[in-house]
Amino acid sequence: MIFINPKTDYAFKKIFGSPQSKDILISFLNALIYEGHSTIEDLEIIDPNLAPKVQGLKDTYLDVKAKLKDGTIVIIEMQVLNVESFGKRVLFNAAKTYAFQLKSGEGYRMLKPVVALTITDFVMFEQSDRFLSRFCYKEETANFKYPENDIDLIFIELPKFTKDVPELETLTDKWIYFMKCARSLTETPEPLDSIPEIHQAFTIANQANLSREEVEDLERREMFIYDQQGAIALGRREGREEGREEGREEGREEGREEGLEEGLEQGRQQGQREAKLAIARQLLDRLDDETIAQTTGLSIADVEELRSTLS
Repeated sequence: MIFINPKTDYAFKKIFGSPQSKDILISFLNALIYEGHSTIEDLEIIDPNLAPKVQGLKDTYLDVKAKLKDGTIVIIEMQVLNVESFGKRVLFNAAKTYAFQLKSGEGYRMLKPVVALTITDFVMFEQSDRFLSRFCYKEETANFKYPENDIDLIFIELPKFTKDVPELETLTDKWIYFMKCARSLTETPEPLDSIPEIHQAFTIANQANLSREEVEDLERREMFIYDQQGAIALGRREGREEGREEGREEGREEGREEGLEEGLEQGRQQGQREAKLAIARQLLDRLDDETIAQTTGLSIADVEELRSTLS
């Protein structure tokens, strides 16, 4: 058997966001949010028929939204590319979802909690080796929770998950293994197949159940993601080296003219900007302006100006 990659947008939506995916999503969320406990008994998948498009970097992430029985809204996002300010985007999306619940004239008491579950195909928190991280509002010194702790951020970093099949013990382990490894499997491992919802997820992910057009579309989407990852990695590597050299030279020059300490600081700042510009130059013939801006942290105006000067 060949399984589609659940880390790609269409497959992720098909497995977890389709109308027939309710039981799968309940099991998945109970595993990743509630440590395998059957906390969620029912939910409503919001906009289950929303079809994603892959036209640029902004479309290489996808969220599935669900409303739990108590009104809690859960956003599930799979992110394959590590772009500039991604952490801010996660927080923005969670805050926006929280605020947009209210209709005109409704009081704040109507607000329900929001849980943002983010799965990344890259390492996000270098300071920790844990593959699952949870963030909530707490008082800094006494460590007690904010009275209305209505926004929770949960991150799963797939590269940090290194367990193999014999080591899969919990429902959490088994779902994360599915997310990370399904594409490379040729059969369903027994520890996963014994979970009805994961068995159903593998059934949906079985490429044999897709039309030829769907398979070809999925292959294009997967190749698009790999190309983006390669282009960004190469651009960053070459750009950093170019930017460091330009920044060192400008720092030395400004240090001679304005005083060593002030010059070095200005050189450092200039070096950071030169690095971003150098990365952008490497990506101009591969990505569109908005994608380059998201990747480097430059403004779209900066990217447009850079493109015009080099054309």
